[in-house]
Amino acid sequence: MTFPVNTGQNASAGRPLSRNRFLLAGLGALAGATACSRNKKRVIAVIPKGQAHLFWQSVHAGANAAARELDVEIIWNGPPVETDFNVQLQIADAMINRRVDAIALAPIDKKAMVSVVDRAWREKIPMVIFDSGVDTENFVSQVATDNYQAGQMAAERMGKILDGKGKVVIVAVQPGAASTMAREAGFEDTIKKNFPGITIADKRYGWADYAKSLAVAENMLTAVPGLDAMFASNESSTAGAVQALKGRKSRVRLVGFDWSPTLLEDLRAGVVDSLVVQHPFKMGYESVVAAVKKLNGETPVKINNLAPRLILKEDLDKPDVQAQVNPDLKKYL
Repeated sequence: MTFPVNTGQNASAGRPLSRNRFLLAGLGALAGATACSRNKKRVIAVIPKGQAHLFWQSVHAGANAAARELDVEIIWNGPPVETDFNVQLQIADAMINRRVDAIALAPIDKKAMVSVVDRAWREKIPMVIFDSGVDTENFVSQVATDNYQAGQMAAERMGKILDGKGKVVIVAVQPGAASTMAREAGFEDTIKKNFPGITIADKRYGWADYAKSLAVAENMLTAVPGLDAMFASNESSTAGAVQALKGRKSRVRLVGFDWSPTLLEDLRAGVVDSLVVQHPFKMGYESVVAAVKKLNGETPVKINNLAPRLILKEDLDKPDVQAQVNPDLKKYL
C-alpha cells in the first residue's frame, strides 16, 4: 500500500494544515497500514539442516502443504551442507531481524544453536524445533522422530538377523547432532543390554557426507576382520555404506536409516537388509501447523514425537509404505 506525500499545505486554500487535521490524516494512514498488515499473509521461516538430501526436500514439501492449507507464506532457507552451523546461525539471525512471524528450525548442533533459539524467545518470535533437539526449553514445540526408539528398533533388527552374536560397526553422522546421536545411543544401549553376544567393534563419523561415509565404511571393512554387519544412522551414512559394500562385493549385512529412491532399490536388491524410516513430509507439515497454532493464541504440544518405522524388502509394495517413502514432491515444490 502506498500513501500520498504530505506537503503540509491545504491544496485549495494554500495554507498549512491545522494540528487536528494533520493528526487525523496521520491516524488515517496508520489505520490503512494496520489494514495492510492484517491482510498480509503471515510469514514462517523454515530452516533445515541442509538442502541436498531427499529428506529435506520432503520436509519442504510437507511445510508447503501446511502453508497452502493454512494460508501462510513459507521462506525456506538452510545451509548447503548439514555441518555448517555458522551459516545456519546467520540465516536464523537474519530471519529474526526481518521480523518474520514464526520460525521452524532443525538445529545442526544442540549447543551451538541455543543462542539463536533464546534470542527468538526474547524477541517474542515463536520458534518450533524440528528433526533434532536443542539444549534449551525456549521453544514452543518440538516435532521430531523418536530417535532413541528408532535406534532401539535398528538394534532389535540387528540382533534378529545375527541371531544374537557377531561383530558390528556403526557409520555415524557427526558429534553434536542431537537426532543422530540419539539413534546411535539407542542402538548401542540396546545391543549392550539385549544382545551381549554382539560386539560393537568400531564407530566412525561420516559427517553427513556421502564420500566421507563411504571412506569410513571402507576403512572399517578393512580394519575389522570377520565383520558381520553395519548400522548406518542417516541417509548419507547409509548411502556411503552401501557403496562400500557394493565396491567390495561384501556379504556384510546393513541396517540403515532413512530412504531415497536408490536406497529403496538397494533394499529390494538385498544389498540393504532393512531401513528405519522417518516421515519427513509429516515433520514439515506438523512444524508449520504448530507455528500457526501458536500465532493463533493456541498452545501446541510441546514435544510431538513421530514414530519411526522399520521396513523390509517385503514391505516395499505396501500402499502405506509407498505413501510414506514416495511423497508427491512435484505437487508441493
